[in-house]
Amino acid sequence: MSGILDSVNQRTQLVGQNRLELLTFRLMRNQRFGINVFKVKEVLQCPKLTTMPSLHRLVKGIAHIRGQTVSVIDMSLATGGPPIMDPENRFIIISEFNRSTQGFLVGSVERIVNMNWESILPPPEGTGSSNYLTAVTEIDGELVEILDVEKILNEISPVNEEISEEILSKKPLIEQGGKMPTKVLVADDSSVARKQVKRAVETLGYEVILANDGREALNILHDMAEEGDVTDELALIISDIEMPEMDGYTLTTEIKKNPVLKNLHVVLHSSLSGVFNEAMVERVGADAFIAKFDPDELSAAVIRAVKAKDDIS
Repeated sequence: MSGILDSVNQRTQLVGQNRLELLTFRLMRNQRFGINVFKVKEVLQCPKLTTMPSLHRLVKGIAHIRGQTVSVIDMSLATGGPPIMDPENRFIIISEFNRSTQGFLVGSVERIVNMNWESILPPPEGTGSSNYLTAVTEIDGELVEILDVEKILNEISPVNEEISEEILSKKPLIEQGGKMPTKVLVADDSSVARKQVKRAVETLGYEVILANDGREALNILHDMAEEGDVTDELALIISDIEMPEMDGYTLTTEIKKNPVLKNLHVVLHSSLSGVFNEAMVERVGADAFIAKFDPDELSAAVIRAVKAKDDIS
């Protein structure tokens, strides 16, 4: 698999154009899956794995890669399928999610496909809340599923969702019916991420409006704008970057170029990592970027945004 990710630096040019590149792979069945190349560090044949009795049942073993110890997750087992057999003849996708590095054991790795986020659609209705999908798309006439990796990782190692007393002591006093806005719009395609952000924001005393993707968030903003001044209602927007139909960069661009919406404070909140984030935040006009998921960092960003708005008013 050497060379499949050699041009990752060139792929940063796709960001901000509502485009992405998917690395497609298969598990033990014929179903095809995809993962954003920006989250992939390396693809390699599975090395020898070390097993330990304390490992989570979804973790196939521990791999030692370039001086780093990496947990290798059986992606078939994690999504309700049969375990992947003969790991030494399979591949692992080394990926960064939510401040951690892990390996995803897959049956086979195929190719990288350049796509528009508009072609990435939400899961079909009726799939239920227990599924592991954040989106689906079609490539070469075949359905490709994009997994909710954050949900899988949270099942293996749940993150702390409690806000520290130190941060809570700094939260501004919210007067319902007062002059300051009391709502926060949260856009994220992961059900786990939405719940995490919602809990943190509500703990600070704000009402949360949820959107499953950038397109839905923009439609909500347009509807609110027809009813009155959006900045009177919304304290800020917290948006994921990777989302079906419209990504967070494009959502931010649409907000900042709209004279009615441009003064809204936008925080990009993503599991994507990389040096391009800082440049892209500035390029699209976002007010801040925070890596997922730290309840204190997120809450501190909300408090800073509210206080900055309070100072201006």
